[in-house]
Amino acid sequence: MYLVNKEKINRSLSAKIVDARVAQVFNSFKDVLFTSSFGTTSGVLLHMVSRIAPDCPVYFIDTGYHFDETIAYKERLTRLLDLNVIDLRPKPADHSTTQNDQLWAQDPDKCCHINKVEPLQRVKGNYKVWMSGLIGFQNRERSSLPIMDEKDEIIKFYPLIDWNSSLVNEYIEVHGLPQHPLKEEGYNSVGCTHCTVPGSGRNGRWSDSGKTECGLHQ
Repeated sequence: MYLVNKEKINRSLSAKIVDARVAQVFNSFKDVLFTSSFGTTSGVLLHMVSRIAPDCPVYFIDTGYHFDETIAYKERLTRLLDLNVIDLRPKPADHSTTQNDQLWAQDPDKCCHINKVEPLQRVKGNYKVWMSGLIGFQNRERSSLPIMDEKDEIIKFYPLIDWNSSLVNEYIEVHGLPQHPLKEEGYNSVGCTHCTVPGSGRNGRWSDSGKTECGLHQ
């Protein structure tokens, strides 16, 4: 695999501004899997990629349970940044089962696996690098992640992982990017309707349980 010396590469990337990190990875690999949730911090990396690699596909996992505001935000940013968005959806029969059984309440891990993890697995095997907009301040698990890591036969690239909320807000303001419509209502992280309430960081996600991640990045 490419990451013979992860520590050396992470030191190199950490010394660069984020735009340069993203450009270096696109210059080093023919294809990069780029996913976005079109959440409250997503505008930053979407804007960068739209300038550095405008033809790069942006994969969006449409679970069928997104807030209307998230879909509207996705459509707005797609037009504004001229994004090439590709929707990934769960298998209809499996999704119907999660809906009929209200699986998000009975077994949220399985619900996430069916509606998020499995759709992405269909395309992950085509790529060596997976880039996403995880940011360290969002929770304790994410704060310990390196900029680049190798896991499960794929290189995971988190160019914003060492950013904080102030840097995110400043970037969005300076570049005139719209905020997610739910941000002003107290949602600092937005997922599916059944499992998201207002809260700081990711505290509003699965707030009535010990669950902190959907399983995509674990």
